[in-house]
Amino acid sequence: MKAGLPPAPPRAAGSWLLLAALVALVAASFASLPLQWAAFFTPEALTSAAEFLEGFTPPDTAPAFLAKTFWALWETLAMSLVGTLLAVIGGMALALPAAGRLGGALRGLTRALLNVLRSIPELVWASLLLVAAGLGPFAGTLALAAHTSGVLGRLFADALENVEPLPEASLRTNGAAALAAFLYATLPQALPQMLSYTLYRWENNIRAAAVLGVVGAGGLGQMLKYHLSLFQMPSAATVVIAMLLLVAAVDAASYALRRALTR
Repeated sequence: MKAGLPPAPPRAAGSWLLLAALVALVAASFASLPLQWAAFFTPEALTSAAEFLEGFTPPDTAPAFLAKTFWALWETLAMSLVGTLLAVIGGMALALPAAGRLGGALRGLTRALLNVLRSIPELVWASLLLVAAGLGPFAGTLALAAHTSGVLGRLFADALENVEPLPEASLRTNGAAALAAFLYATLPQALPQMLSYTLYRWENNIRAAAVLGVVGAGGLGQMLKYHLSLFQMPSAATVVIAMLLLVAAVDAASYALRRALTR
């Protein structure tokens, strides 16, 4: 211990027990799963994988197919944008009661609803909504909005609860209305973090939108499922490349926006 520094506080016994339980859980997970690492690296497995990947070359670069792929790429991007926008609206509406700003009773009920929304994966939401909305991007957009509303609602509520309450209390003491005090004191403190959460979820929704097409929700995922089911590997390779380019572009745009917001 360096001179002049206070001793580090002792760790509670509960923290060590929790750490030991996590280590035991990880060890039990490895022990219970039939992980056949040796079979994965056998010459036969490597040869089969190489032959499978060789079928993807060269990618399909026919102009008509590229135009079709570009349209599916735009459909996937649009699904993620609209789904994220709807989730921001729904998440913000649910975050206010979840943060306890509309009463203690509503806080528990709203947080339970947020748990349900985000506990159901996007693929399950899409499968349910396809029955009501039919095949196509509409069901995929609603599935992204439903799941992401639960995620953003919880994150927004936590951000609102963690802000410094003194500025809003000072405005209320000086006669400001509750809504005005919230908009001018609390929301500006939480807004940068909320915007960061939104951009991060948009990145995730791009990947999710590309996968939702597997159940018929449109976009690149639906094209990929179609061509893979027909063993049209060069066409599937073009779709995979389009997915990679879209995800990389959105990641770069999100990173640039986050940098701009934090300056």
